[in-house]
Amino acid sequence: MMMTQVETTVRYDNGYEDEYMMQEDEWDRDMLLDPAWEQQQRKTFTAWCNSHLRKAGTQIENIEEDFRNGLKLMLLLEVISGERLPKPDRGKMRFHKIANVNKALEFITSKGVKLVSIGAEEIVDGNVKMTLGMIWTIILRFAIQDISVEETSAKEGLLLWCQRKTAPYRNVNVQNFHVRSNNECKDLLDDPLGNLNLAFDIAEKHLDIPKMLDAEDIINTPKPDERAIMTYVSCFYHAFAGAEQAETAANRICKVLGVNQENEKLMEEYERLASELLEWIRRTTPWLENRTPEKTMAEMQRKLEDFRDYRRQHKPPKVQEKCQLEINFNTLQTKLRISNRPAFMPSEGKMVSDIASAWQGLEQAEKGYEEWLLTEIRRLERLDHLAEKFRQKATNHENWASGKELILSQKDYETATLTEIRALLRKHEAFESDLAAHQDRVEQIAAIAQELNELDYHDVAAVNQRCQSICDLWDKLGTLTQKRRESLERTDKLLETIDQLFLEFAKRSAPFNNWMEGAMEDLQDMFIVHTIEEVQSLIAAHEQFKATLPEADAERQAILGIHNEVLKISQSYGIKANIVNPYSTITFEELLNKWEKVKKLVPQRDGALQEEMARQHTNERLRRQFAAQANLIGPWIQTRMEEIGRCSLEIGGTLEDQMTQLKQCEHVIVAYKPNIDKLEGDHQLIQESLVFDNKHTNYTMEHIRVGWELLLTTIARTINEIETQILTRDAKGISQQQMNEFRSSFNHFDRKKNGAMETDDFRACLISMGYDLGEVEFARIMILVDPNGTGIVSFQSFIDFMTRETADTDTAEQVVASFRILAADKPYILVDELRRELPPEQAEYCIMRMPPYAGPGAPPGALDYTAFSTALYGESDL
Repeated sequence: MMMTQVETTVRYDNGYEDEYMMQEDEWDRDMLLDPAWEQQQRKTFTAWCNSHLRKAGTQIENIEEDFRNGLKLMLLLEVISGERLPKPDRGKMRFHKIANVNKALEFITSKGVKLVSIGAEEIVDGNVKMTLGMIWTIILRFAIQDISVEETSAKEGLLLWCQRKTAPYRNVNVQNFHVRSNNECKDLLDDPLGNLNLAFDIAEKHLDIPKMLDAEDIINTPKPDERAIMTYVSCFYHAFAGAEQAETAANRICKVLGVNQENEKLMEEYERLASELLEWIRRTTPWLENRTPEKTMAEMQRKLEDFRDYRRQHKPPKVQEKCQLEINFNTLQTKLRISNRPAFMPSEGKMVSDIASAWQGLEQAEKGYEEWLLTEIRRLERLDHLAEKFRQKATNHENWASGKELILSQKDYETATLTEIRALLRKHEAFESDLAAHQDRVEQIAAIAQELNELDYHDVAAVNQRCQSICDLWDKLGTLTQKRRESLERTDKLLETIDQLFLEFAKRSAPFNNWMEGAMEDLQDMFIVHTIEEVQSLIAAHEQFKATLPEADAERQAILGIHNEVLKISQSYGIKANIVNPYSTITFEELLNKWEKVKKLVPQRDGALQEEMARQHTNERLRRQFAAQANLIGPWIQTRMEEIGRCSLEIGGTLEDQMTQLKQCEHVIVAYKPNIDKLEGDHQLIQESLVFDNKHTNYTMEHIRVGWELLLTTIARTINEIETQILTRDAKGISQQQMNEFRSSFNHFDRKKNGAMETDDFRACLISMGYDLGEVEFARIMILVDPNGTGIVSFQSFIDFMTRETADTDTAEQVVASFRILAADKPYILVDELRRELPPEQAEYCIMRMPPYAGPGAPPGALDYTAFSTALYGESDL
């Protein structure tokens, strides 16, 4: 065949791989194709393609023309593969056709077929040789490649199948896919042309194999095209392969129909659920996309509540439905794939991807809706806040401005006295200041109104009307204020003299009044002192205050003179109006009353300070009395502690002499107890007098108590230690000289001189005595002398260790040896042997405490005397 080389690699499930190359025949090298072969391939390949395309309701007429746009080529691949190809380009331009053919070629390549030199451009250009080569590649891959008989290649398997099928017939020997010559066929068959036509007709009618060649194409051609013959024979192979399974067809059909019905139910259920879910999404999405704001906060809050209901109540079931829909879809596709059915293609717009896309749009709208709701609520919250702020400020301003117009319009200054005129003028000045201060408030009200307009507040009309009223009234108040000032200033000049006197009175009376109020507060002030020096400081300050009284009295007289001068002027000029000082609320009568009160409080303060001085002298006496005793008792306790320490460390005398000294010391300590009790009494008096510090001593009652308790504990413990040493000495037969040597060694290595050796000190002591200490041996000794692991070795533990090392005492090994004698050299001992050899009390003691023997060959009830003995001496644990 005249076409470029097509190389195909076929892989089988059994792991074998057959590579074969379809090479050009010798006459193909000049790019020429035998016309008869080309005609046979056209006819065969066209019929083969139509046998599949008819399943999609279409066919081809001209193989090189009908595949040029790639549409039917892609459809053919979808039908024979059962898979979806990418969506084809529907344009009619050349590049659209090339794109479609490329999609088909890429699909063929994805199936493990290596295309060599077959390009989309040749197919689009109608190159018949390339087109036939491409169709042959498709036939190889999808019709022949999977044919395998006894692990042979596809071509060999097809040939072997033909040989087996024709084996029962005489004179039939199929060696290849080229038929014999016409003469040879006539030798075998009387009418080869009729027989071939009959075979083709029966295959078309009963096996649904379209007629791909005419009998003349085979009979009249010396060497028919091998590819055409293989294509035709492969159809017979597939038809007969299906016929061989006819026995199980009925069962399979029933199974298939059952699966099909179940799948159809799943499809219908999917369609129904998808429709309902998409309809819900279609209804819900516009609601979430609606961004029409409400006018009030309450309405927006209701929208937010509706959205929360949607999130909590309406959406969760739909989430479950969507999840179940996806599960049903995947389950359905799995069942279809397992049952070798085409994949389920939902109705248009109901694909899982369509639902996912719609759901994504829903969630996007939902996200945007929630953000919009919160933003709008914040905006309305801001508006409500501004509106409320406007109302509050407007109300405050209106309340302030209420009646101001009437006040500014009255003419009370015409009949007013000098004092009233002056007061009116000052009051008017204050009003002007107040008016100026309210300028900012009016501007703020106008600014808030402007912002409410800009933010489209729903009740902005009422806001604007109220704001305008406030501004109009503000302008009118400004005009009236200016006119009233001019009238008051004209009247003020007539009464200026009295006004100056009132002003002077106010300037001098206020500081004097403040001084008297401060003086009264100081004279009545509570004081808390703890020392004589603090009382003396208060008395000195009081004396300084009394020294300022003459100067204060002179100021009082001056203020009285101003008051009298005002009275004199009023009488001289016949002023009848009730004159009141407008600059001060302080009256001369008030000043006089306060002055009299100050004079009464001064001697009262003197008496209180003298009483406190006497109380502090009493407290000082108590401090000194306690300090005198504490300063004696504290050192006494320390001296006794040192005496006890020296007594316990002495070497010269006997233990009995040390005991005698300690007993005498204990007697002295007990006899000293009344001094402690007396100090406790003095301490109680100090506490009752609320005395909390004492500079005469560093000892507190708590220090004395702790020292006394420590002294009692130390003397008792030291006496006990000496008694224990006497017992140890007498029990071990140690001489006094040995005890002194032990004490001398212990004191020498007790570096801190606190009656105890630390671990390193004890190691040094043992080394000095000639012990050859390894870590294990030293650890064993430390367990004996310091069983609690405190890191301290007391003198008693030191003596116990030394007496154990030097005295002739029993050991665990000796006890084990004794038990072994009783047990007749057995590693265990029996209860009867213990009761026979030991007194009853000791026997029962051993029986109760000996653990069972765990070694081999022991009878029931055997006891482990070795473990018991080592535990008895602390060398192991039971």
